[in-house]
Amino acid sequence: MSPTHQIQDPKHWNRIADSDYLWRSLSLQRWDCSNFTNQHLGTHTWKQFFLHQRRKELQLALAQPHNFVYKVTKNIAFETELAYLSGNRLTVDEQEKSIICSVSPKQELCAWDVQEGTMIWSSPVQEFHFSNLVTLPQMHLAITMDRKKTIKVWNCQDRDALAVLPMPQPCYCMEAYLTKDGPFLMVGDAAGDIYTFTLPGLRDISKVTAFQYGIVLLHCSPDKKWVFACGTYSRTLPQVFLTESLLRPSEGSAPLSTFLPHKLCASACWTPKVKNRITLMSQSSTGKKTEFITFDITTKKTGGQTVIQAYEIASFQVAAHLKCPIWMGASDGYMIVFTSGPYLLLFSITGFLLQRFEDHQAAINNFWVDPCYVLTTSENSVHVYMWEEGGRHPYLRSCCHLENTWHDHTTDSCISSVMCDNASIVLTVTKVSDSSILVMYSLNT
Repeated sequence: MSPTHQIQDPKHWNRIADSDYLWRSLSLQRWDCSNFTNQHLGTHTWKQFFLHQRRKELQLALAQPHNFVYKVTKNIAFETELAYLSGNRLTVDEQEKSIICSVSPKQELCAWDVQEGTMIWSSPVQEFHFSNLVTLPQMHLAITMDRKKTIKVWNCQDRDALAVLPMPQPCYCMEAYLTKDGPFLMVGDAAGDIYTFTLPGLRDISKVTAFQYGIVLLHCSPDKKWVFACGTYSRTLPQVFLTESLLRPSEGSAPLSTFLPHKLCASACWTPKVKNRITLMSQSSTGKKTEFITFDITTKKTGGQTVIQAYEIASFQVAAHLKCPIWMGASDGYMIVFTSGPYLLLFSITGFLLQRFEDHQAAINNFWVDPCYVLTTSENSVHVYMWEEGGRHPYLRSCCHLENTWHDHTTDSCISSVMCDNASIVLTVTKVSDSSILVMYSLNT
């Protein structure tokens, strides 16, 4: 068949429309699934994977309060952290459960089945309080740090930890991530050092002194190519490291990094869709002045050597009449979402107001964002938003509002944390001078 006849052949276009290359490309644009292999897909195609994920996303986006069932747990630790251990997100398994980790008042690490509202595993009672908790859902691992400066790795199935490692300094932040070379853990400590370990064994790979002060922010870029680090001292410039140079350190040479030329960094986030783009939120010590600065990070060959360069591509100051933002997030590389009092605001990276949401009567007291959803909480309510695919108008869609369903279980309380996957919403409700409760919503499908 000639090329002209082939182009006109409907079967030719059907083959292209069903090709794994096309649907894998579309999946990579929307989700962090670069480590997905045919083994993860099983007998399914990339087209089936993509359509399955989109269907699950839209089910949550279109859900109304009566579409959820909710479970309320026993008390959990007063200042507990939450993290998904596994979830109904990047999977083609209809039976995949949403599993979260939390900490009990007795200092047990616990795993909960969100759909059933039941605890399915707990660790032995720990002698020292947990101070940090992160998970690596792709490997069903939870990593904890306690106040004795000990890191432990758990599979949340066996009684004891898979690995235990005492640290010389308290650690303020941890980041677990999966690369083509395997799973790793990065830790920022009070002395300003960044440690990199293998998972689950906690084998030491590298130690880098980034600052003379403690590290409070440590974020990997979506493609795991870059690591952002920021110290406790507000006058210190934050840094971006090339992950490869931390995973494969060269003896006698410092890892590749560059400073971002803005002080007073209060928060930062990488952009899921433009993977080398990061936005910083800089705030004055009085909190009266807030500025957002966006950088593109690249490498360049100079004189036979590789250097990292940071290009400031946009910035703007928040208007003085707006309340000081506490949380921020990003989506497609050209928009920033943040809270101000009871409002959720969506700006372009150059400072143009795109959307203003007024779904809460009181000030927003918690916020969560990922490449698909934005969650806000105020007093005893939760609101769900969804990013429009491809950055199309209206950019961010207001979806479901959940109000006071757990109020009978606690009084004088507030929501202290919130998160979601495609089939569940989980929040911690903290009672005054008491422990907290877990409220777990799941779609009644």
